[in-house]
Amino acid sequence: MTDRSTSSTPKVYGWCPGALRPMMSGDGLVVRIRAPLGRLSCEQAQAVADLSHRYGNGILDVSARANLQMRGVSEDQHPALIAALQDLCLVDADATIEARRNVLVAPFWSAGDETHILAQRLSKALVQATDLTLPGKFGFAVDAGPAPVLRATSADIRIERNRDGFVLVADGAETGLNVTLDTAVKDALALARWFLSQGGAPNGRGRMRPLIAHRGPPSAHGAILGAAAPQQVLTQTTTSRLVGLEFGQITATDFATLASYGPLRLTPWRMLLVEAATDIAPLPSLILDATDPRLQVSACTGAPGCLQALSSTRALARDLAPYVPLGSKLHVSGCSKGCAHPGAAPLTLTATSPNTYHLIHNGTASDHPAHTNLSASQLRASPDIMTKGS
Repeated sequence: MTDRSTSSTPKVYGWCPGALRPMMSGDGLVVRIRAPLGRLSCEQAQAVADLSHRYGNGILDVSARANLQMRGVSEDQHPALIAALQDLCLVDADATIEARRNVLVAPFWSAGDETHILAQRLSKALVQATDLTLPGKFGFAVDAGPAPVLRATSADIRIERNRDGFVLVADGAETGLNVTLDTAVKDALALARWFLSQGGAPNGRGRMRPLIAHRGPPSAHGAILGAAAPQQVLTQTTTSRLVGLEFGQITATDFATLASYGPLRLTPWRMLLVEAATDIAPLPSLILDATDPRLQVSACTGAPGCLQALSSTRALARDLAPYVPLGSKLHVSGCSKGCAHPGAAPLTLTATSPNTYHLIHNGTASDHPAHTNLSASQLRASPDIMTKGS
């Protein structure tokens, strides 16, 4: 018998699963792999696919923080899986280091460029910062390309580029601190310690954005930020190809096939970047058409895969995708936590009971609804309900 919530208030764990500290879900343990620099070599990716078949249910997720989740792992198989992942250099020495090394890297880096250098230095510094006890969800972003591409992605401390060089940004602040390639990591750790000293993590929980909203950034943070890059779409560059995944999920079989084209980089956009790939053949798990309406929807695992979810999510999201206005977004959430899209979305459906949802306009999964208790059948029969009055 599963411990499925029947309350509209879901359980908040205050931490995210890792590999060494997995989280139980409706289909077994969720083992989250924080691949160094968000990259897996061809050999690593194909080995992970094999491990997913051997120890999990053959389904992999790419999370909103560009981590790879293996699903359906049983508790008795977990130690053997960890040993195999450690052999692949994909798991840290212990769970404390794993939790602290929470670094999201903009995926368009090249070996030896400034994003690559900063990400390596920051990851190493966080491993060594044994005195730094941050909340489980607290994370860093290295986004030092020509223009920031991770602004819409959850991160508490960001290293970006502005007109003067590099800028360190506390999430939620409209200004930052000018830093250099040599000072950025030291200043990032100092900002993390400032967050703790200001009471940003009462009872071991908390994020930077609420603290900034309450008291503003440090006084030295007066530098102008750079303009963000446009929203990412499926693209082919001279050196790589972005491919989409329906709801960020891919079968292990397709993951292994994709890795035959080149190393894989994980992104926070429910996409994978395939290095050195030009012409990728269609696979069941892939979205290769930039006009595919499924790219405009996000949905969490939902019931029965998530113990917190009050309803299924993905079948409804798939059915409603063609009716989402061009340029808009639909988020279907199994509960009010909104894990698949923590920020505001133009359209959000939050489950309140099996096949029943609140509709929220321009808000998060927990915000005040414009319409309450809409049934899945109502939404499928009259999808224009979603946009009336929005």
